[in-house]
Amino acid sequence: MGRFGGAERRAGVGCELSDRQRRAGAGAGSRADLLSFHNDRCRHGNCRRRDLARSSGEDWAAGLTLGAILFSIFLTETWGIALTTATNAALIISLCTVFTPFLEYGLRGQLPLLGVILGAGTAVSGVVVLAGGMTALGAGDLFILGAAVLRAVMVVSTKRLMAGRALSSAALTTQQSLMVSGLALAVLLSQNGLSKLLVDAGFGFWGAVGFLSLFCTIGAFYIQNAAVRRTTPTRVSLLMGTEPLFGFALAWLLLSEPATATTLVGAGLIVGGTLWAVVVERRHGQC
Repeated sequence: MGRFGGAERRAGVGCELSDRQRRAGAGAGSRADLLSFHNDRCRHGNCRRRDLARSSGEDWAAGLTLGAILFSIFLTETWGIALTTATNAALIISLCTVFTPFLEYGLRGQLPLLGVILGAGTAVSGVVVLAGGMTALGAGDLFILGAAVLRAVMVVSTKRLMAGRALSSAALTTQQSLMVSGLALAVLLSQNGLSKLLVDAGFGFWGAVGFLSLFCTIGAFYIQNAAVRRTTPTRVSLLMGTEPLFGFALAWLLLSEPATATTLVGAGLIVGGTLWAVVVERRHGQC
């Protein structure tokens, strides 16, 4: 019994030491993960600065050109939404999913795959159902239509201008942001002067502006730049066309807006049409 009790105590001590070692190892692993994440962020920032410093004139020309296209999208969308309804804007802007394959394939002297066009059309019809139809067209709708065309131009141009370039997507997004900021400042000063640069607003307003700028604009376009360089513009445009679906889902989840049979049908058409078009393109060996 004494020998058994001693063995039991030694086993208990061993288990306790083992637990302590595991906890220490887990803590060290967590600290290592945090340090690794911090170092990755630092390397990412250093890489972006190094890329910008090493960028050639052609790299800057390509990045600033894409930035000018991006600014044109923002400008036409802003003017358009001020002159039309949110429903019309959501429906018309989704047409970029149809314009993109025609532009991409047309520049190669080809027609888009039939399945891609049918899938894109199905997704657009889902947006129509989700939004509940369109009202009469006006000047604002033409601006939104122009923005849809520019979105198609944007993704196709990014793929073509960045082909074979070592410039990182982070550096490209920085160049675009500089161009957009410069052009926006120039337009603001030309229309309103220096006095309009001062905005009397509270923390809530600036917090919302910061969130929208960092996550919904800079972050979103960084992801788009990275995605376009790894796949086809058509596929990126199709996936971007699911934006109304996420708007509906978040409105239902966060704002408690009702999910009716009509909205569910529209969401199903968007998902089904997008998946159909993406699968068709993949089966035909697109990169």
